[in-house]
Amino acid sequence: MSELFPRKQVMGFLFSLLLTAVALAVYFFDMSYAAGMTILLVTAFVQAGLQLVVFMHAGETKDKGAIYTNVYYGVFIALVTIFGTLLCMIWGYV
Repeated sequence: MSELFPRKQVMGFLFSLLLTAVALAVYFFDMSYAAGMTILLVTAFVQAGLQLVVFMHAGETKDKGAIYTNVYYGVFIALVTIFGTLLCMIWGYV
């Protein structure tokens, strides 16, 4: 009967709740801007990875290498876009 229980999904859900509580604690505790943003960014990326692996079953198919390559490429493009925008609009480089 224990093989029918979705232990991995339940543990993933509980860990997601824990990460959400940590991110919510940033709001309730009076943290500095840098500490709050660091905690929020770390919890956001960890939770996104958790969702991808546990609930979207990214590593359970035979083409998991292609899936992870596409995820890395998407993260790279997002970071280039974000930092390029900051570079041009905020930091004043053209």
